[in-house]
Amino acid sequence: MEFVTFHPYRTIGIPNVKYIKPEHTFREIDSIKNADLIFFPEKWQLPVLTHALKKTIFPNYDTIVLGHNKVDMTRALQTVCPESFPYTEIRGNTVDNQREILETFPFPFVAKNPRNSMGQGVFLIHSEHDFYAYCEQADILYIQEYLPSDREIRVVVIGEDIYSSYWKIAENNQFYHNISKGGQISYHHVPVEVLDLVKRVSSELNINHAGFDVLLIDGKPFILEFNVLFGNQGLTMAGKRVEEAIFEYVLNTYFHPKPRTPVGGKRIS
Repeated sequence: MEFVTFHPYRTIGIPNVKYIKPEHTFREIDSIKNADLIFFPEKWQLPVLTHALKKTIFPNYDTIVLGHNKVDMTRALQTVCPESFPYTEIRGNTVDNQREILETFPFPFVAKNPRNSMGQGVFLIHSEHDFYAYCEQADILYIQEYLPSDREIRVVVIGEDIYSSYWKIAENNQFYHNISKGGQISYHHVPVEVLDLVKRVSSELNINHAGFDVLLIDGKPFILEFNVLFGNQGLTMAGKRVEEAIFEYVLNTYFHPKPRTPVGGKRIS
């Protein structure tokens, strides 16, 4: 088998993988045509890979499309788990909509930029001044109720299963829980209700590679979002290699299992 990847750090150790820069898609079109599976394409490549070339991709089409921005993701989550998603308004950035947002949401509330991750582009709005500063740089108003908590749960889904879960705890009760912003990791017990919710939602949305972020408020889980290209630090610290799970899932799902060497081993056939 031969593979192509457009994101080399996500496929380190998987055998028979050729890395191609996304911007070289058409320059390397023959290698892409000959590949048995494509790893981690970007959203703009999907018409070429799935519609024109009929290639098998990982993550799958639904995962990449829904994970591309928070607007599409939010509307999907509001549909399949409205009781487990914070109250959210997505509006065009107009004066009337700004006024309605201020009339609807008490301070503090959360404002986001739809295309960011890892805590970037997320703001805790304490005042009208904060809100209007956010509006000045926002094309779309993405406004969400604030659910106060000093920690959230990361649940990693690979294929159809929960691969890992852990807590991300904010430093000194700060707003951000992200590890990239100083959050700490705890592998303390994650409630089964959280895992059951994520597994149901990922199944209904056909998500096969994502890190879900979940708040637990008075014992009730609320999904905040999921990231397709989630950070691996929490997995690495636990001694887990996510590429092994990816490779196993791909082989068992898209190819007939056959004798092979493990991830990081020699060439397979």
